[in-house]
Amino acid sequence: MKQVKISDATMKQISEDFRLSFKEKIEFSKLLDKLGADVIELEGISDARIDSLRIKSVAAAIQDSIIAVPVELNNESIENTWCALKEARRPRLQVSAPTSAVQVEYLYRKKPDSMIEAIRSAVEKCASLCSDVEFIAGDATRSEQSYLTLALKTAIDAGATTVTVCDTAGSMLPAEFSNFISLQYEKLPELKNVTLGICTSNAISMADACAIAAVANGAGQIRAAAYPINSASLANIARIISAKSDALDAYCNIRTTQLTRIIDQVNWVCQPSKKGTISNSSEHGDSDIFLTAHDDINAVTLAVKKLGYDLSEDDGIKVYNAFCQIAEKKEKVGLKELDAIVASSAMQVPPTYKLDTYVITSGNTISATAHIKLTKNGQPTEGVYIGDGSIDAAFQAIEKITGCHYELDDFQLQAVTEGREAMGQTVVKLRSGAKVYSGRGISTDIVGAGIQAYLSALNKIIYEEEVE
Repeated sequence: MKQVKISDATMKQISEDFRLSFKEKIEFSKLLDKLGADVIELEGISDARIDSLRIKSVAAAIQDSIIAVPVELNNESIENTWCALKEARRPRLQVSAPTSAVQVEYLYRKKPDSMIEAIRSAVEKCASLCSDVEFIAGDATRSEQSYLTLALKTAIDAGATTVTVCDTAGSMLPAEFSNFISLQYEKLPELKNVTLGICTSNAISMADACAIAAVANGAGQIRAAAYPINSASLANIARIISAKSDALDAYCNIRTTQLTRIIDQVNWVCQPSKKGTISNSSEHGDSDIFLTAHDDINAVTLAVKKLGYDLSEDDGIKVYNAFCQIAEKKEKVGLKELDAIVASSAMQVPPTYKLDTYVITSGNTISATAHIKLTKNGQPTEGVYIGDGSIDAAFQAIEKITGCHYELDDFQLQAVTEGREAMGQTVVKLRSGAKVYSGRGISTDIVGAGIQAYLSALNKIIYEEEVE
């Protein structure tokens, strides 16, 4: 019985309706790893600093899955990608190239022979750095068979250990795709020495059926998606292989007993309408992580980096000194408390924007509206915004006033005192490029505390950008 690898490509999907934040991508990758996905496919590098950090962060969080990252057909892209990926426990480099005449000549503006040489050169370079290299033939089902065979053979001879053929158009029925896979083995016997992967489009709702037909004819890897996009469904594929493993003479590593629960978590992480939710560290497995008075500055610095901060040496010392004062009074200092320490101790700057007044209108029959007035260098400026809730409306109003949009990496809320008039503490983390900036606010009004925290983090970003 052969193993069929499941490769998840959800994070390669980019659209206006589907965007994952830096933190959500790491959380999503952990869920896939826990589920038993053999391969987690990431986006390639477009911004060297930001994307390299993303790849390194995901690689550090994954225990068992292969981390696959695409490269462009040039040495610089390959070397930059490998530099970011090489610390992964199981790295894979992906070389993707079109094999249909239309895409080769009109999209890539290359001659067929030139594309074959580019494939050979890129795969050889990747194989010299990484033992696991995948070649992906885009639009394979609409390619001339002789050219497709040549491209696959070139990739295998150059060192590819997996070759994937794509039905980009998604126009094939299962019987047609089955015959297509059989034809590849007939035309290229060398395929039996590597893993043949397939990628099917769901344009006519046949992606799952075509994928299973391919498995029945020898395919060893299926590109799927845990969150619904235009490809085969990871959940459906896993259930079918589990139920029909004897008939297919195949199995996969997806943990079907945890499938429904983890897919529900995946859907929650990926839902487009989710904004600025309050974090709950116990959901992410961090509730048992803490520091004590016995921890030195290196341990505290490591924990701060785990939270996503890149502090200067001076700010690191300030955070450690503040931590020591708290640790003397408490047996344990958790990550949420450390977040608050960073927000209140590190990088205190002169405020560019100050809060003047704010009015929030909300209820169970009306949309939340925020009217906020700020001052910048003594000059008043104001804005109004309708949001999904009071906090969302307030943050969106600030963005409208300042003209600055940064990714909301985290929003935490904690009670400082008890009783009806309890003081609430909020910590807001904004991400600018590859760095995280945090702000802290305290008030009996949750929204007021959130606005203070947001402005604190925003002022730090603006100050640093002006200095640079």
